[in-house]
Amino acid sequence: MFVSFQRVFTLSEKSWSGSCLQYKWQKTVGNYLAVSGPDNFVKIFDRHGQKVNELNLPGNCVSLDWDKDGDILAVIAEKSSSIYLWDANVNKTSQLDSGMKDQMSFLLWSKTVPLLAVGTSKGNLLIYNQQTSRKIPVLGKHTKKITCGCWSSQNLLALGSEDRSITISNHEGDTIRQTSVRADPADVQFSVMKTDERSSPGESTVSVALGKKTLFLFNLNDPDNPIELAFQQRYGNIISYRWYGDGYIMIGFSHGYFVVISTHIREIGQELFQAHNHKDSLTSIAISQSLNKAASCGDNCIKIHDLTDLKEMYAIVTLDEETKGLDQMCWTDDGQLLAVSSQQGSLHVFLTKLPILGDSSGTRIAYLTSLLEVTVDNQVEGESPVAIAVEVEPSFIAVGPYHVAVGMNNRAWFYALGDSGVERVKDTEYLGTVASMCLNCDYAAALFEGKVQLHVIDGDEQVVQEDRQTKLFPEPDQKYRILSHALTSEFLYYGTDTGLIQCFYFEDWQSVNEYRHTVGVRKVFPDPNGTRLVFIDEKSDSFLYCPVNDSVFEIPDFSPAIKGVLWENWFSNKGVFVAYEEDKAYTYAFHKDTIQGSKVILVGATKLPFSHKPLVLHNGELTCQTQSGKINSVVLNTHSFLNNPHSDTSKDKLQSLLQQAIMLKRFSDAWNICKALNRTEAWGELGRACLHHMEVELAIRVYRMMGNVGMVMSLEDIKGIEDQNLLAGHLAMFCNDYNRAQDLYLTSSYPMAALEMRRDLQHWDSALQLAKRLDPDEIPFISKEYAIQLEFVGDYTNALAHYEKGITGNNKDHDESCLAGVARMSIRMGDIRRGANQAIKHPSRALKKDCGAILESMKQYSEAAQLYEKGQYYDKAASVYIRCKNWAKVGELLPHVTSPKIHLQYAKAKEADGKYKEAAMAYESARDWDNVIRILLEHLNSPEEAVRIVRETQSIEGAKMVARFFLRLSDYGSAIQFLVLSRCSDEAFQLAQQHGQMEIYADIIGSEATIEDYQSIALYFEGEKNHLHAGKFFQKCGQYNPILKHFLKCPSSDDSLAIEMAIETVGEAKDEALTNQLIDYLMGESDGMPKDAKYLFRLYMALKQYREAARTAIIIAREEQSAGNYRNAHDVLFSMYAELQTQHIKIPAEMATNLMILHSYILVKIHVKRGDHLKGARMLIRVSNNISRFPSHIVPILTSAVIECHRAGLKNSAFSFASMLMRPEYRNKIDLKYKKKIEAMVRRPDTSEVEEDSSPCPYCGFSLPDCELLCPGCKNNLPYCIATGRHMVKEDWCVCPHCDFPALISQLLEAESVCPMCSEPLNVSEVKKVSDCSRYLQELSL
Repeated sequence: MFVSFQRVFTLSEKSWSGSCLQYKWQKTVGNYLAVSGPDNFVKIFDRHGQKVNELNLPGNCVSLDWDKDGDILAVIAEKSSSIYLWDANVNKTSQLDSGMKDQMSFLLWSKTVPLLAVGTSKGNLLIYNQQTSRKIPVLGKHTKKITCGCWSSQNLLALGSEDRSITISNHEGDTIRQTSVRADPADVQFSVMKTDERSSPGESTVSVALGKKTLFLFNLNDPDNPIELAFQQRYGNIISYRWYGDGYIMIGFSHGYFVVISTHIREIGQELFQAHNHKDSLTSIAISQSLNKAASCGDNCIKIHDLTDLKEMYAIVTLDEETKGLDQMCWTDDGQLLAVSSQQGSLHVFLTKLPILGDSSGTRIAYLTSLLEVTVDNQVEGESPVAIAVEVEPSFIAVGPYHVAVGMNNRAWFYALGDSGVERVKDTEYLGTVASMCLNCDYAAALFEGKVQLHVIDGDEQVVQEDRQTKLFPEPDQKYRILSHALTSEFLYYGTDTGLIQCFYFEDWQSVNEYRHTVGVRKVFPDPNGTRLVFIDEKSDSFLYCPVNDSVFEIPDFSPAIKGVLWENWFSNKGVFVAYEEDKAYTYAFHKDTIQGSKVILVGATKLPFSHKPLVLHNGELTCQTQSGKINSVVLNTHSFLNNPHSDTSKDKLQSLLQQAIMLKRFSDAWNICKALNRTEAWGELGRACLHHMEVELAIRVYRMMGNVGMVMSLEDIKGIEDQNLLAGHLAMFCNDYNRAQDLYLTSSYPMAALEMRRDLQHWDSALQLAKRLDPDEIPFISKEYAIQLEFVGDYTNALAHYEKGITGNNKDHDESCLAGVARMSIRMGDIRRGANQAIKHPSRALKKDCGAILESMKQYSEAAQLYEKGQYYDKAASVYIRCKNWAKVGELLPHVTSPKIHLQYAKAKEADGKYKEAAMAYESARDWDNVIRILLEHLNSPEEAVRIVRETQSIEGAKMVARFFLRLSDYGSAIQFLVLSRCSDEAFQLAQQHGQMEIYADIIGSEATIEDYQSIALYFEGEKNHLHAGKFFQKCGQYNPILKHFLKCPSSDDSLAIEMAIETVGEAKDEALTNQLIDYLMGESDGMPKDAKYLFRLYMALKQYREAARTAIIIAREEQSAGNYRNAHDVLFSMYAELQTQHIKIPAEMATNLMILHSYILVKIHVKRGDHLKGARMLIRVSNNISRFPSHIVPILTSAVIECHRAGLKNSAFSFASMLMRPEYRNKIDLKYKKKIEAMVRRPDTSEVEEDSSPCPYCGFSLPDCELLCPGCKNNLPYCIATGRHMVKEDWCVCPHCDFPALISQLLEAESVCPMCSEPLNVSEVKKVSDCSRYLQELSL
């Protein structure tokens, strides 16, 4: 973005129309512009375009120039031998006769002294000293017209002539150097070439443009080697060139090119920069060193570059009205004004640099926007800018809440700022040139010549009392000069050359405060309230002064180049200020309330853009005035957290922003940054900062957010403390700054906190010092605690001294602790007698133990043992007595000793003495069973006791010793047993093998042996043809083939056991071949002898072939039943029934029926035995109805049925069974005892019958006889009660807890104490009534 330049004025005279102008600015100050045209006049204008004077010449102006100070304008004209001189100071013109007869062609003032050089058209030279009026004519300097020239800073004069020669002369006109050139010279300039080393000081190089084509460089120190530089033809002719910087040359060419070269010998011939600035032509270039800018003009525009970066175009000014193009350019020395002439005779003046004049009051600023315009603005409050046209170009500006003042020299003009506009109030003259001015609501204060005049602005007597209208500082009797001053709403501050800072209070109209500094005070900058003031002294050191309490704080890292200070105007950040220099602003923060006291810190620095003067600081934003008359905002680097969206910022950047916010005490912003960071370290940093600044409430919030419960509770405890020093002390302690905490505590209302802190920290030296001052009664207690620490670190001498100091004489527990310390330290220090006596007297057992340990470490065993014994530490005492070889004492203490180690040492000593019984007892007390067994066997000949101990303790070594003992007695069985117990299996096996004790070995080894052990035993028995044992041990090895072979080879005496084990083996092996082999054996196919069917049943069970097992079980039961073994048959069926139920296999109907009938038979005996004949008769009726299943006992069963039915009143049933017994095949088998009765029963029949009770079917509820097991209603087979044989009833249901068979709970509990079905014992508490029997009914119906 280009800078736009303001056009100040344009000069356009009719007489100049169509001609090029010759003009020059007044040197140094640039207040006047001299212009000549084709009209024989030289007109002089001021910097605002107003004509001041004009010189009437006899002919056209040939040349004009200002002297070095800008006081005298010299002019030469055609047709005249006079030199016209105009004095700017008095505005008068004079003439000087040159004495030259030929036409003057060249005129130039020296750069350093008042010498004027004038050349003529015939090559003659005149040097005129304006100070002495001496004229030095030099004839024949050149042979032709002198066209150009230049003075050096050393007063050498270089001239160029149409005779194509260059001469260098001194100020007397004597020629020093002369050289010829190959073309007409033009634009001679002195400068310094860029070289590696400066050969001589001063301007030693003369540059000349030759024939508008080349640039000739002539070094006065090396005249024989001039350099001539040529340029590209496309550039055109050299129009103008300028030296700048460190030996650089800027050249403008006629075709619009703009080139920069260096004169460094290594870079000569290289173009450093080139730009085609103008399309058609370039007519002039100019450089302003003060602005650091370069300008070129051509066509109808001006282009301005920054010399620090030529590629960047700084500004472009286009003059659309100049259709014929522009001509020449000239800058004032201060760079403020740039004059440009055109080829049609106009001259335009642009404002390129304004004086940076500005002031602020609060957030309102006033600044120079043009040479005669001041603008008042308040962007913070949103006020519209107001432009004030002023009468003079001001040298100072001041602004207050309601006024603006501008002025120059000793005069000031005051303007009132009102709602209706700006109104000039008055102008005031002062007694000297005003250096600076300040305003507030009512008063203006002007500083001039070491004095300050304070006066009212409006002069309204109603507002201000007459005696308070004006005041001059200092008072007549005060001999100092005021160097700086400042106004606030209520105070006038000023600083003097004697170091005095005075505060004048308007309300009281007198000085209310003063501070004397060691050196003069150059500048003062109070904050808006006047409660704080930054001042800079003559050493360029800076301090912050608080008039309220006269405290002064040095400002750290303060640059000596600081130009001013601005205080922050944002309401909640009042302690922040900025100190600025030319190109940098430093942000400082005043931390008033911290645990370290008040101090000023440097927050950071911000680079300012070129030529920016800060006017206002508001919320981290500097409002600056620029040299172009505008304002620009610069955000301070230290406040960058205000403009950074936290969500888009990196974590590291956020951490940096957090530190900025903390240093500026912007804690709400810091809180938001911490939330965005979400790091414990960030919260911790904010928490520490809150503690540092004594922001307790916020610190609580921060530490609560961190989850630091301890810190939150600690802060909650102290947050209500009003004493600032006490609060700061607590916070300093939390920050681990203990020395500062102590100092703060001591200045607080509760100095004892310092002592408490030092005690808690165990800083005992400090605690003792504090106790002497604060609470001498605490010294003994602190001394004791200090002594404990000293004892811990080994400083026994000081520990003893502090223990002794700790004795109070009136605190029993405390004194006992101190006396114990004295005892320990006395022993440590070598005073054993004192220490031991003290310990013996002391009631503490622990002390005796501690002192004993110390003595023991010092090898004082006798005293140590004595103390241990006194303290009843018998183990320790006995141990130390053993080290003394005092066995008698050990023996006395032994009943109290519990340590096995001591018993062991004592036992060894007794054994060495040959006292084996005592040794054995001691070994036993030490639980050293191996040695007990050894003593019993070797010395006390008590093997029984040794065996008992081995069995109880399972001692391996002891077992070995006992085994060896029995081996010597040839008791191989016992020896084997103890060898196995001692885990010497190999030796035990060999011993068993040698002495035929393998069965004993096998029994002893039991289940703990390895497979290899079992295999060895099996092979041994195989060799011995002991097939049963061989098979048994092969089985334990899991080798099934040899197992079955051995079991089947067993002799008949072992047949039953062998077959059982064979079945078990086949069941484990699950090998079809082995199974078939065993079945063949059981069926008798291998030896023609079928085995009992029970083995086949067990085989099927082992193989989990339950259906085959069930069929086999039925067969076995039938055989058992046929043989009259009803109980066996019942048990076989029951076990099979239970197994099938476990495997969830359906029970065969035949099995269930057979079991029911057999169980009914068994119940008969139970009922009859209990005398319940009716139930017995009912069961016998059920059995008799299935009498064919009891072929071996038909007659006895029928006989019992007749008798029991008769007894129960079932006469008809008795008659029926009696009739059956009368059959021929049964009649002769009836017991003679009952035969006649039965015959009589048949002869005289009685058919009466007691009707059977009914109960509901558990399935459908149909009422049927109690003993009926088939329901006519639902056709279901009904479950029966195992206690009575009756069918089950839902409401009276329970099950056996062992076999899960149902029973009527009322009947089962009346029965015997075992289950009638499974014969397991019954406990009344285990039998529970089943409220819902549907599960059982469902299972039974499957």
